[in-house]
Order: sequence, then C-alpha cells, then structure tokens
Amino acid sequence: MKLLRFIPIKLTLVLVLGIVVGNYFHLDVRLLLSTCLILLIVLGILRFTDKKNESPIFGYLTVLTTLGIGILATTLSLPENQADHYLNHDFSGSRTWRVKVAEVLKPTSFSDRYIAKIQALDEKYSEGKILLSFATDSSLQRLQVDDELVFYGSPKEVRGPLNPHQFNYKNYLKGLGISHQFLLGKEDFIPIKNPSVTVYGMAAKARTHIITQLRKASFGKDELSIIQALLLGQRNDISEETYTDYKNAGAVHILAVSGLHIGILLVLLQFLLQPIERLPKGKTLKLVFIVILLWGFALLSGLSASVVRAVTMFSFVAYSMYLNRPKNTFNILALSMFFILLVINPNLLFQVGFQMSYAAVLAIVWLYPLLQKLWFPKNKIVRKIWQLLSVSVAAQLGVLPISLFYFHQFPGLFFISNLLIVPALGVILGMGILVILLSLVDALPNFLVVIYNTLIGWMNWIISWVGQQEAFIFKNISFDAVQMVLAYGILFCCVILFTRPNFKKVIALATFIIGFQLWGIYTDYQTLEKNQLFLAHQTKNTALMHQNGRTLVIIANDTIRLDNIIDDYSVAERISNISYSTIKNSYLWQDKTVLVIDSLGVYPKAETPVDYLILTQSPKLNLERAITALRPKHIIVDGSNYTSYINRWKLTCLKRKLPFHATGEKGAYYFEQSN
Repeated sequence: MKLLRFIPIKLTLVLVLGIVVGNYFHLDVRLLLSTCLILLIVLGILRFTDKKNESPIFGYLTVLTTLGIGILATTLSLPENQADHYLNHDFSGSRTWRVKVAEVLKPTSFSDRYIAKIQALDEKYSEGKILLSFATDSSLQRLQVDDELVFYGSPKEVRGPLNPHQFNYKNYLKGLGISHQFLLGKEDFIPIKNPSVTVYGMAAKARTHIITQLRKASFGKDELSIIQALLLGQRNDISEETYTDYKNAGAVHILAVSGLHIGILLVLLQFLLQPIERLPKGKTLKLVFIVILLWGFALLSGLSASVVRAVTMFSFVAYSMYLNRPKNTFNILALSMFFILLVINPNLLFQVGFQMSYAAVLAIVWLYPLLQKLWFPKNKIVRKIWQLLSVSVAAQLGVLPISLFYFHQFPGLFFISNLLIVPALGVILGMGILVILLSLVDALPNFLVVIYNTLIGWMNWIISWVGQQEAFIFKNISFDAVQMVLAYGILFCCVILFTRPNFKKVIALATFIIGFQLWGIYTDYQTLEKNQLFLAHQTKNTALMHQNGRTLVIIANDTIRLDNIIDDYSVAERISNISYSTIKNSYLWQDKTVLVIDSLGVYPKAETPVDYLILTQSPKLNLERAITALRPKHIIVDGSNYTSYINRWKLTCLKRKLPFHATGEKGAYYFEQSN
C-alpha cells in the first residue's frame, strides 16, 4: 500500500517530525517565525506563477514549510516563549496568586487535587497552570471547575521520582504544562464569589447534575462508576480493583471515551437524524447537527486527548458521508491528527493516551482488511466472530509495543473480553443515553434501572473473570524505547511483506529482526557488567539495594513494603534473581567502609575515617561528637528519620563542610564505584 501518495499523510508525517525536532532542539522563536513567513510567501508566489504545478520546488518547499511550522508550534508552546507565563516573572518567596480551577483530578488517600489556571500574580495578569493539593478534610467542600481562589504563598516545584525507574510524575505533569504545585489547607485561601463562567465549567456542572440524578436511582456503586466512565468520561469513582480487572482483561479502552464510543454514537445519530434529510437542505442540516452533537458529547466528556482525537476524526468521516464520496480512512486519520497537533496542542503527541489511540485506530484500518482477506468464512455467525476477533487482534498488535514500553505487561485473553463485550457495547451506550435523558426529566422507570444495572453488572463480572486469569497475564516484561521502535519496524515490514512480497522487503524485515536481537544482546551485556549499590528512599524504612549483573540483593528492615520499588527496578534492569537480607551496622563496599547508625545511636570507635555514614530510624546522637570520632567523608540520611532531625543534621554538616545527602530531598543515593 503506497500510503505516501496521499498529500495529507505526507504533510502529517512531516508535521510530526517537526514537533519532535522542536521538542528536543529549542530554537529561537523570531528566527523560526521569520523563516516560516518567508517560506509561505515564496509558496504563494510559486502557486500563482506556476499554475500547472510542474516545478518540483513547490513540493520541496511545502515539506520544508510544514516542518518549520511543526517546530514553531512546539517552540511557541514552551513557557519561556510566552511573555505572560508566570515562569517568566519573579515568583520567588510568598506572593499573592489568583487561580481558576480547570480540572478536578482523582483524589488520593491523602489529598484532593486540582489543575488550576493562573489568572494573576500579585494583581498583575499572568498565565500558566499549577497543581493544587488539599489535605483530605471532610469539613472542606470539594472545589468545582470554574471556582476561583486567591491565596498567599510560595509554590513548590513538582518533585521527580526519588527512586530509580519509578513513574516520573514530574515529567507527566510537565507534558501538561505544569511544573509547580501548592499545598493548601482550608484556611489558606479565599474563594471568589460569582466567578466567571466558561464552557468547561458549564459542562462540568452538567456532568455533576447528571451524576446526581443517576445517584437517585438504585444503581450499584460499581455499576454507577462504570456508567459514569462509559458515558461521561468520569473515571474518578472507579475502584482500584475494578480498574485493575479491566486493565488485566485488555478492556481498559472501554472505560475511556474514544474512537469506539464515538463511532457507535455517529452510527446512532445517522439513524436517528435521518428524517431531517427530507427537509430543504436537509443533508446539510443533518451534518451540522451531527458535528455539533459529537463535539457537545466531547465537551461533556471533558475533552480528553482520546475523545478529541475521535471526535475530530469522525467529524471528517461525517463530512465524507455527507459528500457521498469514497472514504479514505488513512486521509481522515491524517487530517484529524494534523488538525489536533497544529490547532489544539502539539504536546499531545508525547502523551501515552494519544499515542495508543492513534496506534490502535491506524492498526485497525490497515490490518483489519488484510485479516479479512486472509480468511472470509461463509457461515454468517462465524464470519461475525472472525470480524470482531480481527478488529481486536489488529488493535492489540497496534498498541503492543507502546503497551510493553510503558506498562510492561500484555493481557493474553484480550480477545475473549472484546468478543463478549464489544458486540453489546452499542446496546449499552444506546440504553445509557436513554437512561440519562429520562433521569434528567425525573421519568426513569425502575424496571429500566434494574435492566441496565444488571447489564453493566454482567459486563463487570465477565471482565473480572477474564482479568483474574493471571496465568494468561504476562507481566514485568523488560522493554525499552529502542525495542519499541524496532518492534514497530518489524510489524510494518511483516505487513508490507504479506501484502506484496519481494526480496527487498525480506531484507528490510531481516534487518529489523537482527537489529532487535543485537540490541537485546547489548542490553544484556550492559546488565551483566553492572555492579552498583544505592540507598533507596522510603518513609519509615531503610533499604540498601545491591545489583550485581542480573542479581539484586535487598538489604532492608521491611522488605514487603518495597515490592513496588523492587518490581520497577527489576523490570527496567532485567533482574532475574532477587535475594533478601537484614540491615547490619557495617559493610565494605569496594574497599570503602559503610557504617549504619540506627535508633540505638551506638557506633564503634574508628581507627580510620569512615567513607560513608548512614543515619537511620532517627538515632538520638550528638552528630558533632560522632563526626569527630568517625571522621566520615559522606553523611547520608534516609526516609526513616524525623524531618526535624534531618534539618538539624543538615545544618551541622553545612557548618562542618561535609557532603550531606537526604534521600527525601535528593532521591536515592548511589555509592561511588572504584575505577
């Protein structure tokens, strides 16, 4: 398939390349802007002077212009290139901030969290986004979208992970344009009365009203949380257990309003609005109504990356259906991506949900027809099952490398959950819309509640059963970015080789396979050569971790609490053997002494200086006296110590000009290796 003969696909690929270049190479805005303007002017002149488009220069300049626009779009999105962004003003120390709540995040066990847009800094107009966190307090009413607050304080920079290979929440928020946060109490802010209303706030209030009406009915707790996710894009109330079941069953995409949901909604709207075609200019009116309703649903669902992508793409699909022309799905997909990245936000390209969404849709439109050509059953029932299975297999193949890279697991029984759930999803969504409409007018009959609640309950039960078949869930798979790229190369070569085999394609496939194997050998060699010791950070626990090749030795007071840290590290470092040991008071690390002083505060006399002194479990000792007796070269404290003790020890080390490392501030401490 010669996809590159389509102009939208070419330009979208070039735009994506430009966004990637702009993300890694920060160029001068004025240079980029003037370059793009010059290129556009030259293109305009060529377009009118060469009406037959005989010159290849026009095509080359178009590619170069699109590349420049991609770089410019990414560069303009950077905070340092936005004059009113708070990062470009002095915000050190305590300041007066005025913010507007833009999004309500899922609360944790300890705090309620919100994304807020800055309106003013010290009464001067300012822009940017920050994270607001409030300690969980039943007496504090939760904020809503559009609420405005004024408070006086100093923001804290969002911390990165304190242990190696943990989820980098700092980078995740940076992708959303957030780099600082405020930790507030109920007495630390003043709510603004009668705040300005935005369309997002109205949509949030509409969602809240719908949820309130649904709660009046006798839906089960788990069933109601799934209804909210399926129809309103609200996953905050889904329990961790239910979400894990959906993830393990390979059906988590059902919980995110995406292409599957919007496609079903488009089919329903096409059917319901068909009578409008009888009116004068009825087809045009029908198209307008469909597009408005699709985007209204997207707004009601919170305008997530997946729903924006889906609604954009299906708006193009609706337009092509209106024109009654043969639809090229690849063109539609490319146009939707081009529109989203250029007009809405180029940084969406680097978000996991966006990547998986497009990878799944692209794989379906490319691989599904090939799978149908491979086998077309004559039996109607078998054919329908094979069609559903083909869609599921194509989507999973499309997202497999991304899923392995980000989540390091693969649900082996994904096809079962999709075969059983996807056929009924149209009925579930259609009935759900009816339930919402009837609940809004207080006319929801109890029998419909019982039927719908039972239907959702059955779906949850099926997903739970599939998700609990742990023997078919392949977890803790080591997979890095290079392997992800090479895996897509292998997949691409396999498909084009299957469609039209020739020797060049065989060579290309063999090259990617050999490259994948060589990279695996190289990473294995790196792992076997690695020998490192580090002190991990964990509250109320002490943990030394020693990696020697594929073996990891855990030396800790409480090893059970370290499971997540150990799992993340083991997957990333390709560990195959793990052993455990208890903390001792002294160690020898590559001819260097490591002394541990615990809560007893007892330490031996040292004839030679101690290389590393570790303080754990808040020992009551005179650090000045210990420094004089032990003459340590480095002092390290972990998360098992009281904060007040750590601050006092830090001042002592500053006075004595001794290197001091607190894992709660600087993260895990790596002990130096001998050359």
